[in-house]
Parts: sequence; structure tokens; C-alpha cells
Amino acid sequence: MDPEGFTGEKTLKPLTPEALAAFKAAQDRAGVVYISRIPPGMRPAKVRHLMSAYGAIGRVYLQQEDAKRAYLRRKFTSTKKAHYTEGWVEFKDKKIARSVAEMLNAQPIGGKKGTRWRDDIWTMKYLPKFKWYMLTEQVAHEAAMHAAKLRVEISQSKTEQQQYLKNVELARVLDKRAAKKKEKGEEFELKPHNHSSKKRLLEENNAESRKKRKGSSEMTADSQVPLDSVLKSIF
Repeated sequence: MDPEGFTGEKTLKPLTPEALAAFKAAQDRAGVVYISRIPPGMRPAKVRHLMSAYGAIGRVYLQQEDAKRAYLRRKFTSTKKAHYTEGWVEFKDKKIARSVAEMLNAQPIGGKKGTRWRDDIWTMKYLPKFKWYMLTEQVAHEAAMHAAKLRVEISQSKTEQQQYLKNVELARVLDKRAAKKKEKGEEFELKPHNHSSKKRLLEENNAESRKKRKGSSEMTADSQVPLDSVLKSIF
């Protein structure tokens, strides 16, 4: 979960059996309200402050907007702070959570005249049988799905890049052969090649390059022989 969108107790302490039983009972009593739209500029602390007027609040989590959308907003608008799209509020009493969702849904946020979100509308719903751990599991699952999708896209991009480089090398070899045919006065006819033919063509080109390098090294060695004989005759 994004730490910037979370407000609540962040310290974890070891639980005794009695404390664990009390924690489970508190979780059973708690209820979660889902807010489908967060007014622009409203932060988790403000949501906690507004919701705490109706009952005891546990944890609050707001989901930040998509990274691409945030980039475009920062690029073309003057607002640079993070924006949130949806949120979850945990009430310590599920009855209060249900009544708050029914009372505030489709109602203006209100407040003093001239305040920023006075005319914005709450859009919220009580989630029966929904517990906080389900939210953390959902967020972790979405993060894992996003990472898997990103890995697939990167692998596909690498494959396309390798294929492009192979096609560029093949085009270079074909242009070279066409130039040789033209020098000899022959007409170069391009025939369709399957994958094995393309591979053989590239291997032949590499063999020709190695043969040329080997021939140049032998010529260099031969040119050194007369020089050695001349030096021996002088000394």
C-alpha cells in the first residue's frame, strides 16, 4: 500500500493471546466505507478529520491517481501535489459505518462558506462483510499483476528489437550482394527466403568476413619475411 495515502497506527507490537483475541473481536466489530471519488486536493488527514465527526475511525487509505495521469496533470496544470481517486475508511463500529454511508452518500460535503470542498458531493457505500485485510490483499494482487504485465511488455520489446536488428543485418547483406552482381553486369533477383535461408545467408557473410581477415593477416606475415632476410645479410 502506498504510505502517502495511509493514515493510522503504523507501529507493530507483539500481541499476547489476550490482546490477539481482543484484536480479532475489534476487527469483527469494525466496518469499512468505500468512497468512490475523492475531491481534488483532499488528503488522507482531511478525510480522517471529516469522518471522525461521525464516529471512531480506525484506518484510512486513499489510492493515488494513475502515474501517467499524474504526469499529464503536472505537465499541463499548475497543481503539483498528489491527487487521490478513491478511498476506504474503517469505522470501529460497523453500525456507525453503515449509517454514515447511508446518510452522507450523494450529499454535499458542506462546511463554512468559502471553503474549498463545500459544494463537492460525497459518493460512498458501506461494504458489508468487508475487512481491512481484504483491501491489503487486493492492493498487493494489483501490484503483482502490474509487475507481471510490465515484465511481459519488456520481454516483447526486447524480442521486437532483436528481430529488427536481424532484419537490418539481412538487408545490409542483400545490398552487398546486389552491388557485387551489378559490378559483374549480372542482374540480382531477390527470392523469398525462409528462416533457415536467412540464417544461412548471415552465416555465409560472416564466413566471408573471417576469410578476408585471415587473408590480410597472412599477407602481413609474408611481407615481413624479406625484411628479416635483409637484416640477417647486413648483420
